[in-house]
Amino acid sequence: MDGNPLVAAVLSGDECHVRNLLEDGADPESADERGTSVLCLAVTGFKSLVAGQLKYAGADALRRLDDGSTPLLRAVDSGSVGLVLSLLDASLLDGAARAELLARAREWHERGPVAVLRERTGSPGPVETVRVRDGEWFTEYHEIRLGGTTVRDGHTGVLTLLEKHFGLRPGFDELAARACALDHPDGEYASWWEITSTLAERQDERTWEAAAALRAHPDPLYRRFGADVVGFLGTWDQESDDPAPFGRRNLEFFLDWAAEEEHPEVLAEVLACLSDHEDPRIEPLGLSRLAHPDPRVRRAVPKLLERRAPGDRGEWAHATPEGLDAMLVLARDPDSAVRGLVAHDLATGGDTAPAVGDALAGLVGDEEQTTRIWAVFGLAVRDDPRCVDGAARVGPVAEYAAWSWILDAPDRYEQRRRDRAAAEAG
Repeated sequence: MDGNPLVAAVLSGDECHVRNLLEDGADPESADERGTSVLCLAVTGFKSLVAGQLKYAGADALRRLDDGSTPLLRAVDSGSVGLVLSLLDASLLDGAARAELLARAREWHERGPVAVLRERTGSPGPVETVRVRDGEWFTEYHEIRLGGTTVRDGHTGVLTLLEKHFGLRPGFDELAARACALDHPDGEYASWWEITSTLAERQDERTWEAAAALRAHPDPLYRRFGADVVGFLGTWDQESDDPAPFGRRNLEFFLDWAAEEEHPEVLAEVLACLSDHEDPRIEPLGLSRLAHPDPRVRRAVPKLLERRAPGDRGEWAHATPEGLDAMLVLARDPDSAVRGLVAHDLATGGDTAPAVGDALAGLVGDEEQTTRIWAVFGLAVRDDPRCVDGAARVGPVAEYAAWSWILDAPDRYEQRRRDRAAAEAG
């Protein structure tokens, strides 16, 4: 077993420990017992934040390896957009290096990861595919495993990322075709997100018009892509206090589109884009879709029923009694994803109506653990004693650290209860 603490920290993916070791003088070019550098170990393990720490500390992402590749080329091969971004420094790359990276990414994009893997590994065996979530970048992939090698299917996103950083500007039609040709054309996936965000960064009239024109496209996938880009254009620069340049136009555009769109997946995307706006016409639109037969549409409804509450705490509340009543109906929806969204929104929305507590109490026995977690949290912040029994029903949580503040809410409730009892007794 390798005794190098930096190697162990990299293999475990412990970014904080890696950073501390590097700050204490650990060599960012360290290698394991087989001579594999820690940077290559991070790349192989899809540990993009760790790879970024190593690069920042001096690890050379462009160093030629025995097989002729470099850590950055291996990151491109990996298909992880986040990994490439962590190692990419366009200012250090000459024309030859850029051309090599683009050619590598384009090969994976054009031929597909299975074909490239079969050629590289020589394996005729079956392909294993599993959906994974990159918790560092909040995007999803399918990992493809063949012949002892694993890659992620984000190569189209990697190509798009490299083009952007190298000053290339593919046309809107080319990027739209890329997105709609993906095996998994879903906003949760890294390649789709990279393409739509690349277009959103352009913030220009030509991009808005091209995306808006897809509203009339006969293929619902292209319509959904157009809606996603238009919505992204309107919300891209959320750090600025200035009004989004496409904000008002987007509101009217999506209100009109929602009234006529019939395809449920496209309608769900249009409604999701509307939820980024505040306007009195939005809630009635949500109420009209409350009993839509497709759960994808109903999942978009909760956010249409909320409005920013007065004050600066960023809380959301239901603008009308009808909106709250609709949320209580959705809390009993047959679709588990709808119930999960409602549990989160009721738990964090600040509504004090007793019916909200009852709805949350009804969700502590839900089949989905995340729904149970949010329901118990909502009861705890309301000082509802039912959170105690509810906490016992949550069950073991795999990623406790990520949920710790939420999961500890019942303990904080009980401490408040004890403090109040002691104050009254004193």
